[in-house]
Amino acid sequence: MAIEVGIILEGRVSGITKFGAFVDLPDNKTGMVHISEVAPTFISEISDYVKVGQTVKVKVLAINDGKISLSMKQALPKEPHKKTQKQPRVSNRQPYKPAPPVTSPGDYEWQSSRKASPSTFEDMMSRFKQTSEDKMSDLKRGESRGYSRRGNGNGRR
Repeated sequence: MAIEVGIILEGRVSGITKFGAFVDLPDNKTGMVHISEVAPTFISEISDYVKVGQTVKVKVLAINDGKISLSMKQALPKEPHKKTQKQPRVSNRQPYKPAPPVTSPGDYEWQSSRKASPSTFEDMMSRFKQTSEDKMSDLKRGESRGYSRRGNGNGRR
């Protein structure tokens, strides 16, 4: 019987190492099952899964330069996929509720006049104008002392 890639054979475990197991195959050939190909789960100790002298089914993965690469997990019978009806998802989440409107983070200096809020457009405009004039006069005072945002070249800011 010729050994070809893809066929499934029975062999006897002839040796175990940290990285895999050697399996004697028909026609006096020997192949190796890497530890990652022994079982469909993670294996830390190969001796927990195979013993010397044990007969195992293996699938031939590759033949390179006389070395035969085998897999035990790919030789396992495939379980047919069961078609199941989709179950409706059950959610424990609460229904969506919009968040409450964002309120001010507190009464800071820039919000201190909120208590006496203007009621007309003209009041709002006059307050805006006054605030702007106050800010402009603060800026002008700062520039007259030699401070500016861009700097004046003398090292002071």
